[in-house]
Amino acid sequence: MSRCRRCEPVPVEVREAASLLERRWQLSIIYAALSGAMRFNEFAGAVSGISPRMLSERLRDLEGAGLIQRTVLPTSPPTVEYRLTPRGRKLGPVMEAMRAYAEGPVG
Repeated sequence: MSRCRRCEPVPVEVREAASLLERRWQLSIIYAALSGAMRFNEFAGAVSGISPRMLSERLRDLEGAGLIQRTVLPTSPPTVEYRLTPRGRKLGPVMEAMRAYAEGPVG
């Protein structure tokens, strides 16, 4: 008879964070935003391959989750700038750990 090991259930908070971050492009947008405030076209250049429609949708998702702040600057014409919120910046160490993991030796 085999012994069954009891596992802890995955916390709701982890499932919710994973649900948001596993969407395509989310992590790339967050990584790009770690460099500071960016405009839409700067994101488009930093996140190679993303369509404008998808970038717009993902920025709205991240804004709704409280990770990105959208600011309309009083210029003529108006300029929109995006930056990570303090909550979004907390993902910096996670992003760095992922980058370091990917650079590490295989095997």
